[in-house]
Amino acid sequence: MSFILHGVGVSDGIAIGHAHLAKPTALEAAHYLIPRNQIDREITRLSNAFSVVRKELETLQASATDGPAFAEFSAFLELHHMILDDPMLSEAASNCIAQTHCNAEWAITQQMEVLLAQFEEIDDAYLRERKTDVIQVVERVLKALLGHPGYIPPPVKHVGDNILVTHDLSPADVMQYKQHRFTAFLTDLGSPTSHTAIVARSLNIPSVVALHHAHQIILENDYLIVDGSQNIVIVNPDKYVLSEYRLRKSQLELEKRKLKRIKSIATMTLDGTPVELHANIELPQDVEQVKESGADGVGLFRSEFLFLNRDVLPDEDEQFEAYRTVAVNMRGLPVTIRTFDLGADKNIKDMTRVAANPALGLRAIRFCLAEPRLFHTQLRAILRASSFGKLRILIPMLSSACEIDQTLHLIDNAKQSLRDEKVAFDEKILVGGMIEIPAAALCVDMFMRKLDFLSVGTNDLIQYTLAIDRVDDAVAHLYNPLHPAVLWLIMRVIESANRARVPVAICGEMAGDIQFTRLLLGLGLQQFSMYPAQILTVKRQILNSYLPDIIPLAHRIVKAEHSEKICGLLVKLNK
Repeated sequence: MSFILHGVGVSDGIAIGHAHLAKPTALEAAHYLIPRNQIDREITRLSNAFSVVRKELETLQASATDGPAFAEFSAFLELHHMILDDPMLSEAASNCIAQTHCNAEWAITQQMEVLLAQFEEIDDAYLRERKTDVIQVVERVLKALLGHPGYIPPPVKHVGDNILVTHDLSPADVMQYKQHRFTAFLTDLGSPTSHTAIVARSLNIPSVVALHHAHQIILENDYLIVDGSQNIVIVNPDKYVLSEYRLRKSQLELEKRKLKRIKSIATMTLDGTPVELHANIELPQDVEQVKESGADGVGLFRSEFLFLNRDVLPDEDEQFEAYRTVAVNMRGLPVTIRTFDLGADKNIKDMTRVAANPALGLRAIRFCLAEPRLFHTQLRAILRASSFGKLRILIPMLSSACEIDQTLHLIDNAKQSLRDEKVAFDEKILVGGMIEIPAAALCVDMFMRKLDFLSVGTNDLIQYTLAIDRVDDAVAHLYNPLHPAVLWLIMRVIESANRARVPVAICGEMAGDIQFTRLLLGLGLQQFSMYPAQILTVKRQILNSYLPDIIPLAHRIVKAEHSEKICGLLVKLNK
């Protein structure tokens, strides 16, 4: 029987293949009493299970040494390490064994329930979602206790394209599934910001989540079509639908090949306006993808990923080598290094701070100014690397003149320390600021007097402007890049920068979404920064755009008040 399931497409593309089901592990444990003389042995058994899981996570980290998903995997594995090492889980479970004489399996599941109850009381939606990570860690400990450590994927019966169908996936599971080359992921749970979604996008694998009961409805070996763009899964399609989707899939692959033809063409609109397309990266090895895309440089090097998932922080020499590698490999093209944006959902070991809302807490430049030694080390590393290429420094989450002045003072201190040591660096290195907070957008004229360039981070700017936690499913539908207030702030920043002849770029998700390309061009933007895989698609849109026609429509969109009017004008703009 053929039928269609609707979910949330979190990674575009079409996949066709056989369903491969992975059943969720039930977190149920028997309860029995341990004789008093065996309590210590039972506590040791629990401790050994924790050690086994710790080694599993270390092995998983070692197996993910490169590739586009490395940064995301590392961050997730670090979180699981932190949960595993949390005394609220390990020590509390051991105390439970000692006090109630229960078995280890029962103790760990009971402590898990205590932690989950505490997570439910947290107001912040992002932190509340982390209860899933607690469950996944406890699941691994239980498997170790029961003598089944790690994950052994069930055998795949069909050779060729297989589509994974499961209730939920942890990043660690995805890493192990990746070895079996699944062409798509389907899950009952999840959201556009869930772990599965992030990993699927980073691996460029079509994925649909939030299907609710897919793993119960879909049978092993069912033939599936996954359409991530249309948010649907077609189960056992008839020959006509299958033929149509095979044609669509081949057309998509052909389009990707055709796009490569424009790689070496200069990026400019039909009326001759030049546009710069830069790439966002997380790690030095991402430079190969940047060069493949034909990007004009690196517009955003998220340096915080060098700090994640490790016991010892990178010292100055290690950071210098990472920045120098990127500078050298880009062969004179500009590289913008954002100083580390730690403190929200990305933390380093032993420096995690618990905050009611981490997105509004001690993060990014606030964290840097609170940890001047750590910041000084990074600044010296960047400055040293600046003698090997065209590096620029970008400061995240600035909100006031005071923060800018403090930051520039620390940069001057780092420069002087290198002069004292007679270490070469670019004395004229440019320093820019990110516009991510409405206060920064409203005070952009002051920012431009103190900084050399600007970069608009639309992800956070939208979140803070609309007071929406973008990882909270309950309000995800309100996260709107086309909200009049958001568009007005973006236009204000671009127009102010262009008027003052200060370079300005957009490096958030809007930059890589072709439905917004002409709108941003019409507002005066001439620098975009996005993931390397998005560059050629955006480039094609620019090559087919004529500014004299676009500008009037773009300004009408900004002036419109109702979403229906805005959407209608956007459709007209993109015809």
